[in-house]
Amino acid sequence: MRNQTPLKVICADLPAPPLFERDANGKRHGYEADVARLIGEVMGLRVEWVYRQWSDFYPALSAGDGDLLLCGQGISEYRASLGDFTRPYAIFDESVMVRSDSNTAQPGDLAGKRVGAIANSLNMQLAESFPDVICVPFDGASDDVFGDMVHALRNGDIDALVDDDVALVPLEADDLRIAFTVPTRNAWGAVVAKGNSEGLSRINHALDRMIDDGSLRVIWQKWMPSLSYPFD
Repeated sequence: MRNQTPLKVICADLPAPPLFERDANGKRHGYEADVARLIGEVMGLRVEWVYRQWSDFYPALSAGDGDLLLCGQGISEYRASLGDFTRPYAIFDESVMVRSDSNTAQPGDLAGKRVGAIANSLNMQLAESFPDVICVPFDGASDDVFGDMVHALRNGDIDALVDDDVALVPLEADDLRIAFTVPTRNAWGAVVAKGNSEGLSRINHALDRMIDDGSLRVIWQKWMPSLSYPFD
């Protein structure tokens, strides 16, 4: 029987398919939504979503607003200083998106260009490695930091943006294209508050079980069939 105590999962309330979005009835769908639900099922807990802006994720986690942060968190040294990461539940490469009329095809083509990425992210670290670019950090203070970056690219406020391939592939359209992809193999993890060793152990156990029994593979292939499953 499922415990009535909820597993409170901190996340963003914005459309970012195939990772997450809400339908007209308010139900949350996508790969990360299903990962959270599977963790809850293994732990015998129902999932309760705690919506916060991107810049408020770690303060909310530290304040105890949620038990778990599960929302596009690539495992970086900076983020690991703010919370304790689980084992990865996803691994992605990083892509650079430009307007369709751009001739960008490699990092050197971005010299002197304005390149956007989420502040303090692995994507920003990659942008900073490109020669002679002007990095433009997006700090997540709005309700939709990813949408802000895409809007800035379309408007010409930036010349390119960097994000993980899973987020950018669905955006390719007449006006936007992926210029190139870098095989960085970014590992994404869920996060618990610093020092919560019991919670970390329980969630890692759930993820281990999901990988071992194939249930994580099932939802990966449901939502991201074009991307290779990384845990074989």
